[in-house]
Amino acid sequence: MEDVTHTKRDERIAFVLLAVVLAPALAVAIVGGYGFIIWMSQLVLGPPTG
Repeated sequence: MEDVTHTKRDERIAFVLLAVVLAPALAVAIVGGYGFIIWMSQLVLGPPTG
């Protein structure tokens, strides 16, 4: 079995990857996906009536 050592540098790289890259990309994907679903539903079902 390999002896894996995690250093502060590895943890910092992982944090930057998660906080700077993955979290904003995931937020944009979720908001964009929700907007796309609303847009497509309005194309199929018509605009909201009030």
